[in-house]
Amino acid sequence: MDTVAAQFKLILLPLLSISLLFLPFLQATDFKYCDNEGNYVVKVDGVDISPNPVVRGKPATFTISASTGQAISGGKAVIDVSYFGIHIHQETHQLCEETPCPIAVGNFVLSHNQVLPGFTPPGSYTLKMTLSGEGIPQLTCITFNFKIGFGASGSSVSDS
Repeated sequence: MDTVAAQFKLILLPLLSISLLFLPFLQATDFKYCDNEGNYVVKVDGVDISPNPVVRGKPATFTISASTGQAISGGKAVIDVSYFGIHIHQETHQLCEETPCPIAVGNFVLSHNQVLPGFTPPGSYTLKMTLSGEGIPQLTCITFNFKIGFGASGSSVSDS
């Protein structure tokens, strides 16, 4: 019996350790290119949202992992947000405010922090992000869905 338990531990512990390595990938957000063929200078590898779902009135971070085959000296990131298919918000940021510039050939990360107002309605949203470069009208364009939760993280209902 002790041998079976020892063998079980020898198998279970490494499997558990390996499965923990994949935990960050399980929380990645699905995205789609605006152009179904995805013929862009910048190729997106993944989108992560933290926390997910987003909490109203609290900081949220949208992180996009990407790669480029061409050096990029600057540009703009245009973010469009829709709520149940209705366009509700647009903002434009300098690309170099979201990631260090110049962007060298290879992998890079674009990160955007946002605090959504406390009155933001909970539900499903769609974000469209378009990157443009100096002299390049569209480096990439992706869309992805995200959710805003019903309450503040860790909040409780009072007994009053």
